[in-house]
Amino acid sequence: MMFPEYRPRRLRQTDRFRSLVRENCISKEHLIYPLFVVPGKKVKEPIDSMPGVFQMSVDNIVEEAKEVFDLGIPAVLLFGIPEKKDETGSHAWIRSGIVQKAIQAVKRSVPDLLVVTDVCLCEYTSHGHCGIVVKEKKDVFRIDNDATLELLQKVALSHVRAGADMVAPSDMMDGRVGAIREALDDNGFESVPIMSYAVKYASSFYGPFRDAAECAPQFGDRRSYQMDIANSREALREATLDMEEGADILMVKPGMPYLDIISLLRQEFTLPIAAYQVSGEYSMIKAAAHNGWLNEELVIYESLMAFRRAGADIIITYFAKDFARSSL
Repeated sequence: MMFPEYRPRRLRQTDRFRSLVRENCISKEHLIYPLFVVPGKKVKEPIDSMPGVFQMSVDNIVEEAKEVFDLGIPAVLLFGIPEKKDETGSHAWIRSGIVQKAIQAVKRSVPDLLVVTDVCLCEYTSHGHCGIVVKEKKDVFRIDNDATLELLQKVALSHVRAGADMVAPSDMMDGRVGAIREALDDNGFESVPIMSYAVKYASSFYGPFRDAAECAPQFGDRRSYQMDIANSREALREATLDMEEGADILMVKPGMPYLDIISLLRQEFTLPIAAYQVSGEYSMIKAAAHNGWLNEELVIYESLMAFRRAGADIIITYFAKDFARSSL
């Protein structure tokens, strides 16, 4: 008996069939919403390059956290902009630091919301780099990797002691996952997971974020410690090192321009994979939608689905609230 040729289009004819055979799904439970906390009270300062995103004082961060939780989004990622900056970023780990205050306030008000914290120095240093800068000549500098590790340990510990549920080192120093894991374990925080920015490229898509976090480098750039945009095999090496050092989740940043890297990591690792839909991606979609060039709701959905299709388990996105409110 001859069977007729299989025609997939038969399963595309109705929404019921389409949903029955859909290979991937996206829900708000997969999302983390980033927040920017600043000193003061009743502060809600719009970020011009990121429409709909704000710098907020702790009181408004708490209200935002309540809204996020009520929408069914499981987690937030906190970034802090301190009142004072110095060469070592010392306000990143003080007990009265802006992120530490925000963690405590959010966990008091919304205890079931997961609070993830960015562990880096760039928002806190006067020079805007992610580590300790050593000037070797007039216009030549380097980052002291090992000296920076000690400070990152202090930052991570201060966040966890304030109540953070998970820490996310984004600095790209060699060995920082192992150093943070050791510091957490030695201080009784063995159960606190680390979401490592394992594969973080020296990308031009970060521009609006640097407005939001006030962390643009004052000289030079970050290419000496962030990854070359031309490299993919290096991503496997970086992710392998972080896994061996104790990372619980591996992140790829940026997201959309590096879907191939997300897919590569998904094929090679069994750890959960996170993707960061960064500020540049967000702002481009917002600008195109504002001009009527794109359907914003559908493009948000499609972009998030692309991360899931590539293999991301978790998506960090400024669109989290928009997606949670959408009809899709």
